[in-house]
Amino acid sequence: MSEPGKLSSKSVKSWLEHESGPLLVPIHSKAQKLLDEMRKTIENLLNNSKTLLDNSQREIEKRNPNIYKRARALNKLARLFIDRLRHLEIPENVTYEDFQEFVQEVQKAFTATDTDIRNWFPHVSPFFILDRRKFQAVFERAKELLKELDSFLTKEYVKAKTVEKTFQLVDKVETLEIELQNLQERRARAEEEKTRVANEISDTHRKMSDLKSSGGLDELSRLDAESNALSSEVEQSLRHLQKPFVKLQSMALRGEGSGLTPEELSKLNQYVADPFQALATEEDGHPLLRQIIEKMNRAISDGKLKLKPEKTRKAEQLAESILAKSSLTGLHEKSMKIMGLKKQLSASDEITETGRNLSKLQEQLEGLERKKRITEGELSTLERTYKETDEKIRNCKSEIEKNAFDFTGKRIQLG
Repeated sequence: MSEPGKLSSKSVKSWLEHESGPLLVPIHSKAQKLLDEMRKTIENLLNNSKTLLDNSQREIEKRNPNIYKRARALNKLARLFIDRLRHLEIPENVTYEDFQEFVQEVQKAFTATDTDIRNWFPHVSPFFILDRRKFQAVFERAKELLKELDSFLTKEYVKAKTVEKTFQLVDKVETLEIELQNLQERRARAEEEKTRVANEISDTHRKMSDLKSSGGLDELSRLDAESNALSSEVEQSLRHLQKPFVKLQSMALRGEGSGLTPEELSKLNQYVADPFQALATEEDGHPLLRQIIEKMNRAISDGKLKLKPEKTRKAEQLAESILAKSSLTGLHEKSMKIMGLKKQLSASDEITETGRNLSKLQEQLEGLERKKRITEGELSTLERTYKETDEKIRNCKSEIEKNAFDFTGKRIQLG
């Protein structure tokens, strides 16, 4: 047969069968023959063990004091032989690995049996002499057959080891190629799912953007921007009162005679935490702020509220500007107006409906983002598994090519 050159993973099997037939067929035939002989021998050993068991059991039942103990010892030994022999499984399909494993198991069983015979048969003597001799004769023939199996394994069957392994590699390649095809299909489906989810995410973002730019929300966004700008302006305008307000707040909490009513203290807390919110929720003329400032001035005058001279001067100047010149009136009116517009717009049916729709879209978006992460994780796993499987196939094919050359002298290339 000429050099086959490039072969597929399917056609290489028939080529290997043709090339290896002259080697494998006779070896497999002989291996099967030896296994059949060993099967018969083990069955013969089992029958002789059962004879030992039955005869010793009859003597046990007779309760003869001269033989009772020896009969019990033989009975126990026979049961051990039977149990040991029954655990020896003859390979159904002849392969080097199964044949080797079987020979090793038989060697272990026979070695243990040999030891038991040397240790216990002398104790049974002189009784059951015919049964024991018959068992030992069969056992000796079994040991000779085992030597024949071991010799065949190490001298003849070993030549076919590489050939059998190569056939196993061919079967493995076929299995791996099916796995690779399945992985490729799953990867394609995962890619499609990833694209579909990405499109849905993009579509959801677009819908949310359209809702946010609709009349009501757009106006609310504009009011938020104005509100933020006013908030910064209020904080800047009241910055010199921040420190004395914190000290006045501390005095009230410790009960040191701040003179603040519960309503004034609540509003003071608000001015410390959020000056814009505090001013915007004041009534016309911001009376609570005025009352708080007056009590702050009194605490400074009485020496209860102590500040550094420069901070005291700036706080008093600002207090004078607010109380005498109403410097916060314009800012207060703007803040109230913006707060009112935001409140009115936020309560409108349009904004409420838009908010509900945005909330639903946000939930959908979060679900899609989770699905995207799961799909990407699955895709990453599939990609890694695909590469690993492809690498296994390449390695198996390389080993098949090498083995084929070793036992045929012909170079092949698996496609």
